[in-house]
Amino acid sequence: MSGLRLLAIHAHPDDEASKGAATTAKYAAEGNRVVVVTCTGGERGSILNPAMDKPGVLENMIEIRREEMRQAAEALGIEHVWLGHIDSGLPQGDPLPPLPEGCFALEEGAEVARELVGVIREVRPHVIITYDENGGYPHPDHLKVHEASMIAWERAGDPEFAPGTGEPWTPLKLYYTHGFVRQRMQLFHDLLIREGKTSPYGPMLERWERNRADIMARVTTQVDCAEYFPNRDAALRAHATQIDPAGAFLATPTEVQQELWPTEEFELAATRVTTSIPEDDLFAGVNP
Repeated sequence: MSGLRLLAIHAHPDDEASKGAATTAKYAAEGNRVVVVTCTGGERGSILNPAMDKPGVLENMIEIRREEMRQAAEALGIEHVWLGHIDSGLPQGDPLPPLPEGCFALEEGAEVARELVGVIREVRPHVIITYDENGGYPHPDHLKVHEASMIAWERAGDPEFAPGTGEPWTPLKLYYTHGFVRQRMQLFHDLLIREGKTSPYGPMLERWERNRADIMARVTTQVDCAEYFPNRDAALRAHATQIDPAGAFLATPTEVQQELWPTEEFELAATRVTTSIPEDDLFAGVNP
């Protein structure tokens, strides 16, 4: 079905490439309007790709990450909106240091929600994708995205909330994206080990073993989007400062992923339409 509208809310440039990217590419290619909101510019991101650790990169990180995001959006075929907040960085240490003054994570959730509501009222999405209560992982910016997204979901249709930001619009479905699935990583890890290769998935699997978290127990919706894995991979590579080609995101060949795990995973967190679980379409039950 085409002519539907989807809004994905992310914290940093590159999040849209690592979480639900092939799904957004699929829906865009099928003629739907797909918009990605990036809440921060990723200003405090580290250089995670050794090949990009060279003079001039860190000093120009803001401009570089904006261009990376432009290329990623082009690879996915989606529209893109910057919300304009400042990256909070990922606090390190015990105890954790205070967050930097003026950063996104210190903004009031309701104020960020007002901005998101302005985007929602312009795009008028039937479906919203955001992060779960743990942020996908507990980066302070991801947690703020969750907080603000939930307020926006509840209030976008309320004419008394955020007046002056457009005509009220009530989205129909809200999903959490689950990009890091233990079973998927285990499958790819085991394959590399059987082939006598080094696996980059080990550290992630160790963390999961400690946490004992099983995201698949929460997944309600698996979208078959293997055809668009090349678009996802192109978007990942576009974020050259953040994505190491030798790292976990690109360690397993695309064709192997297409064969062994051809879906992306989501959790239906809230709905205003009737649908049957499990689903294979984020727009299931939506009749525009």
